[in-house]
Amino acid sequence: MIKSMTGFGKTEFIVNSKKIIIEIRTLNSKNLDLNVRINNPFKDKELEIRKKIATKLVRGKVVFNLSVEHTNGKNLNIINTEIVKDYIKQLKAIATISDEKAIDIASKLPNVLSSLEEELDATEWKTVNSKIDEALNNIDGFRIDEGEILKIDFINRIETLQQLCKNNVVFEEERVPAVKNRILKSLNDLKQDVDQNRFEQEIIYYLEKLDITEENVRLNNHLDYFLKALNSNESNGKKLGFICQEIGREINTTGSKANYAPMQQNVILMKDELEKIKEQLLNVL
Repeated sequence: MIKSMTGFGKTEFIVNSKKIIIEIRTLNSKNLDLNVRINNPFKDKELEIRKKIATKLVRGKVVFNLSVEHTNGKNLNIINTEIVKDYIKQLKAIATISDEKAIDIASKLPNVLSSLEEELDATEWKTVNSKIDEALNNIDGFRIDEGEILKIDFINRIETLQQLCKNNVVFEEERVPAVKNRILKSLNDLKQDVDQNRFEQEIIYYLEKLDITEENVRLNNHLDYFLKALNSNESNGKKLGFICQEIGREINTTGSKANYAPMQQNVILMKDELEKIKEQLLNVL
C-alpha cells in the first residue's frame, strides 16, 4: 500500500454559539513542513495539535487552519478610547482637520482595538479535538485513494521496464555477431593480415567486457523488489526512491556497455520510464 502526500480535509460545526471551521491541506515535501494557524481560545492547544498532525500525517507540507466565528453576534473587540482621544489630540495639534477626519485616521493607527481573552472550555475542546481527528482521517482516506492511482501507474511502468529488459536479451543475441562483423570490416579496410586465433581470443575478451548478463539479472531483481515494496503494508516513498537509484545504476551501466544502436535505443526508453517513476515518487509518502 502506498499513500500520496496530497490531500484535503475540511469540517464545519457549531458548538456553544461558535462556528468552528477546521481545514487541512497537504502537499509533497521531503520532510514534515507544518504551518498551523489557530484562533483563540484554542491557541493554547497548538503544541498538542502539532503532535497529533505529525503522528498521523508523518511527512509532507501541511497547512492547518482552525478558525472560530461567533454566531450570536458577540463582539470580542473593544475600542481603547483613551488611546483614540490621544491620537486625535496629536493629529489636531499638527494639522487643521475635522473631527470626522481625525477619527478616521486614528482608527487605523496601532493599539486602537484590543481583543478580550476567552477562556478555553473543556467541553468545547473535547468536541474540537474529535473533529480534528475526523479531518485527519478524511485526509488519510484521500491520500490512500490517491496512492491507489499512483500504484497502478507504477505497476504499468515497472512492467514496461521488465519488457524492455527482455528486449535487451534479444538484442544481446544479435549484438555479438554484429560487433564481430564490424571489427572484421575495420581490419579488412586496413588490409592487414592478422592471426585468426589471436583475433578470436581478442574478440572473446572484448565481448566479455561488454556482457550485460549481470546487469540484466540485477535489474530484474530490483524491479521485482520495487513491486514487492509497493505491495507492503506501509507506504515508504523514500525506500522506493532508493530502489529507483539502483535501477538507474544498472540501466546506465547497460547503456555504457551497449555498443549496439538498437540496444542503446532500448536503454533510452528504459531511462524515460524510470524518470517518470521518479517524478511520481516525489508525491509518495
